This record gives sequence, C-alpha cells and structure tokens, in this order.
Amino acid sequence: MMLAVDIGNTNIVLGVYRKRELLHHFRLSTARQSTVDEYGVMIHNLFHMSGISVKDVEGVIISSVVPPLVKTIEDMCIKYIGKDPLIVGPGIKTGLNLRYENPREIGADRIVNAVAAIEQYKCPLVVVDFGTATTFDCIDAGANYLGGAIVPGLGISTEALYQRASKLPRIELEKPKKVIGRNTVHAMQAGIIFGYAGQVEGIVKRIKVEMNAPELKVISTGGLASLIAGETDCIDEVNPMLTLEGLRIIYDRNQ
Repeated sequence: MMLAVDIGNTNIVLGVYRKRELLHHFRLSTARQSTVDEYGVMIHNLFHMSGISVKDVEGVIISSVVPPLVKTIEDMCIKYIGKDPLIVGPGIKTGLNLRYENPREIGADRIVNAVAAIEQYKCPLVVVDFGTATTFDCIDAGANYLGGAIVPGLGISTEALYQRASKLPRIELEKPKKVIGRNTVHAMQAGIIFGYAGQVEGIVKRIKVEMNAPELKVISTGGLASLIAGETDCIDEVNPMLTLEGLRIIYDRNQ
C-alpha cells in the first residue's frame, strides 16, 4: 500500500492506496505546532480504526504548501511508518510540461492537481481548487501547464468581512435560500456564496477567451468545491480526490 499526504494551509488530507484503488482517506486540521509524535499518534489511530497495518505501507509521498510542516511530517513517516517519503518538489518526475516563468514558484498542490487532471480528462482544461486560497490552473490542448490565477478563498473572504466590519457577525458558510437576505446573516451568506460564484464565472470566462478555447473543461476540487459548483454552470465536474490521485500518479512515475 501507498500513503499520499497533501498538507494544506487549513487541512491535511491523507489517502491510502492499493495500487490504483483508494482504500481510505482522512482529513486532519493543519496544526503547525503539533509535534512528530502527535502526528504519529493521529496516524496510528486512524490506521487502527480503519484496519490498516503500518507494516503494509510500502511508500509515502507528500505535497505541501506549508514549508514548516514538511520536516515534521517527513520525520513522522520515518519514525512511525518506517519509510523515507518522496516529497513533491524540484527534481522529481511529474511528466508535466511547465510554461511558467519560474516553475519553482508553483505550489506543489497546483502541480499535483494538473498532473491528475491531464491523466483523467481531455485537454484543454482548467482546474479550480477551492482551498484556503482558490487557484485556477490552465492546461492547453497540448497538455502544457500555462499558469493561472489565485484569489482569496471563501474562508479568508468570510473572516475578513467579520474582522474588518465592526457590526457584522462571524457566520457559517451555508447557501442562503434567496439572494435578497432578510437578515444580516442571510445577507452576508448571499453576498459571499453568490458573489464568489460570480467571481469564478468571470475568471473562467476570461480564461476561455484568452486561451481561445470556448469548450475547455472546468474541473473543481477542494473542500468547498461542491458548495460553489452548485451555484454556477461554468464548472463541469467536481472531483474531491483529484489531489490524492495526482500524488498517486507522481509516486508511480518515480518508482
């Protein structure tokens, strides 16, 4: 079996694979202060509850957008799983053709998503990842990674509204019944959810024009993908496991 670990700013997502089959997946809060031993205990508990033996794990691959946690998770893998993990970064084989000014600036999650999307879907396409930040990654008809756009995520936008506007409360990210809110909470939810959907539509529309690809496929992933995908017609498919699939593909290419 193989363990895939995606370290995001908000969550750490783990997937356990047997060859191409995803057997189990888990989501943890990203805790920068947690130690090697604390993460080791969490992994062992998750494995135990799912009937997985650490001894069956033959390899580990990690992608991360939180540099301080890479060493922690790497040491945890060595100490508690007994494997030296493969880390997505310069020097590993991805099979991705990068048309970016400085490829080292591209987040590991964006590379992993692009690898998975090219493998699973027909190019050209756009991957929209709804995470702490929302990223738009563009791949042309020749399967070349062109770049994209980065905007503040839904959570960041919601929290900024609460922190910077004195009378506005902290709210849950839920879809309101109507765009015209009859109270402050519903008004904020309408503005955030429907406004964000409009933002996604606007960026995707501009990408299609710039790439001269009106029929390109739009794939969404990330924890909040389904919330926004339900409010716009510009997203063709939601694939919550896209990043884990990309990690599996990259792992296989480096064996």
